[in-house]
Amino acid sequence: MTRTTTQAKTSGPADPQGSEVRYPPIAHYALLSDCHSAALVSRDGSIDWCCLHRFDGRPVFARLLDWERGGYFRIAPTTPYTVTRSYLPGTNVLQTRFETEGGVLVLTDCLPVRRQPEGASGGEDTVRPHPYHQVLRFVTCEAGEVSVGVTFVPRFDYGLTIPRFEPVSDHLGLVFGGADALLFQSEIPILHCDEHACRYEGRLRQGDRARLVVTYGLPHELRPHTFSAEEVEQRLAATRDFWEKWTSRCTYEGPYRDAVVRSALVLKALTNAPTGALVAAPTTSLPEEIGGVRNWDYRYTWLRDASLALQALFELGYVEEAAGFHEYLWRTTAGRAEDLQIMYGLGGERLLPEVALDHLDGYRGSRPVRIGNAASEQFQLDIPGEMLELAWEHHQHGGAIEPGFWRFLTGIVAFVADNWARPDSGLWEVRGERLHFVHSKVMCWVAVDRAIRLARARGAPAPLAAWERLRGAIRRRVEEEGVDPDTGAFVRSFGMRVLDASCLLIPIVGFLPPRDARVRATIEQIERRLVKDGLVHRYRTDDGLPGGEGAFLICSLWLVECLALAGEVERARERFEHLLGFANDVGLLSEEVDPASGALLGNFPQGFSHLGLIEAAATLNAPHTPFREGARR
Repeated sequence: MTRTTTQAKTSGPADPQGSEVRYPPIAHYALLSDCHSAALVSRDGSIDWCCLHRFDGRPVFARLLDWERGGYFRIAPTTPYTVTRSYLPGTNVLQTRFETEGGVLVLTDCLPVRRQPEGASGGEDTVRPHPYHQVLRFVTCEAGEVSVGVTFVPRFDYGLTIPRFEPVSDHLGLVFGGADALLFQSEIPILHCDEHACRYEGRLRQGDRARLVVTYGLPHELRPHTFSAEEVEQRLAATRDFWEKWTSRCTYEGPYRDAVVRSALVLKALTNAPTGALVAAPTTSLPEEIGGVRNWDYRYTWLRDASLALQALFELGYVEEAAGFHEYLWRTTAGRAEDLQIMYGLGGERLLPEVALDHLDGYRGSRPVRIGNAASEQFQLDIPGEMLELAWEHHQHGGAIEPGFWRFLTGIVAFVADNWARPDSGLWEVRGERLHFVHSKVMCWVAVDRAIRLARARGAPAPLAAWERLRGAIRRRVEEEGVDPDTGAFVRSFGMRVLDASCLLIPIVGFLPPRDARVRATIEQIERRLVKDGLVHRYRTDDGLPGGEGAFLICSLWLVECLALAGEVERARERFEHLLGFANDVGLLSEEVDPASGALLGNFPQGFSHLGLIEAAATLNAPHTPFREGARR
């Protein structure tokens, strides 16, 4: 894989009080994951966000959401430096290279995973890795001599708890307070330590290597323990080996392969290994507008996002991940289609109450900071379509659909029959009046259409005549009430003339062919009225919330797909390459982009954006063989 790097001059350790150094751009962060939890590392070697137990757990470092209260763990030279960084090829192991006047320092970071236990069936486990609930950081002097500083400031419970640091030795300390505890080990000697934070400093010469380890545990279980250098190095090697073996399973060989593989690694990194669930993003409350209020917790499993992500992974050869989500879905819903929610917790939790953490300033003053998500209680009619689409893909790739699961799917169709004509909150989770969203109705059509396909392909028992009548009724209403008579374009909802980028999905899911006159009119109107500087906005209308937002990357990628499917491949390619330019130096994308500045906005990295990148690249690779081949016939 190509190792993408950028350079920037930095003056050394930042003064946390200096406003010019507060809150690096979102694009300055890189992701670490062990498929259970995640951390974000800045270009300056600072871990400013880290949950070490679960993606949605309490962070132990959260400076990303409050520069003063949040806590962080930084390793960097004490003198000015330039920075380049990259992931080791085919992995989520990060390397940051600091070049100073005196020498070169390389920082290697990962959340380690353990190998499949010896003798376990199935050989190496490249689907569900096992975590250590640790951060491993390795500092190597590659040339000359470099003074390196380490600042360790843990904070628990979103900054509410200032834990106590108890030194065990000059190289080992125990941190405890509230319901969390950490064990901190450093081969760089302690310089200064108080009850709440520590600073370490040392000089490394060419060939020197220092190891630092943070281990999470429960206060009543964690005990002082020193990990040997050999043990820590073995964990790094095993982690690198896990990611390389997972990447080697990718079957995609088309254009933009580096970006596709990196996006696949992001989707895998957002997968919760024990349950098979996928989080939408590993962060909460990164704003859609700096200083705005559209700050949401994305550390949960949206059935829509997870289904689309797994469909993308399917096409890259990753079939086992979908089987894991299939099990998660079956357990979580208890096979009751009528109780289907739009999102769940990683373990299948249904109650996700939304709470504002008023003690936190928010990223660059963007308040409130929220945990939980009230959208979990919304009524959204596109979810049945995503579920049946995923089941169809599962079947297409040889997956079994057991009789019990088939009954669950037929229950979803019955739910659609009873509810498709109702208004809903829609794909964008509008916190206002429910509407008859065109996209929601189209996805109801998808649910029935895929059920019919599955029944015929499997010879499964089903009321096919009734389903065909239902599918026809949905189509007729969408075509009669979902099109602007003046422009011929599909609109946001029945009775409105407002555009919505979600209508770009109409040809992508196979509701109409890409060259249909109404599809063409929709693309033309969206390009004219929703595109700014090559980026697509969701819509331009009141949605019940104050303030604005950036352009949505997934919408921009849908436009790429539509153009390619309609035969405008070169124009689609130009747009795609323009969008690739918004990825940061290690290939990561957030949810949105500020068209004025090009800055990344929203939770980061965003699974929706990366699955969109995979789909768009695959469509460009074979525009006449649609990405969801079975769905678009």
